[in-house]
Amino acid sequence: MTQHIASVLMGAVAMASAVAALFFVKFWRHTGDSFFLLFAAAFAIDAIGRLWLGIVQVSNEADPLVYLSRLVTFGLIVIAIIQKNRPNQDRK
Repeated sequence: MTQHIASVLMGAVAMASAVAALFFVKFWRHTGDSFFLLFAAAFAIDAIGRLWLGIVQVSNEADPLVYLSRLVTFGLIVIAIIQKNRPNQDRK
């Protein structure tokens, strides 16, 4: 029973990440800022990873492969923040 609840909750988190990705794509289309594109990619990868975890029966959650998508997700977020806060070379 608890496995079914965990799968439903993982699906809900995957849906929330997918919705966040769509919002960031919308903001990127309006502004053209790569910050929003990187955030959209991060949330899309997170949604796919969480969906995969909800569907596939993982024998060991401590397996490093499980955390690979999260590493990529948080890496993209860090890159987006660093890129956004970097001083603009055009301004003097």
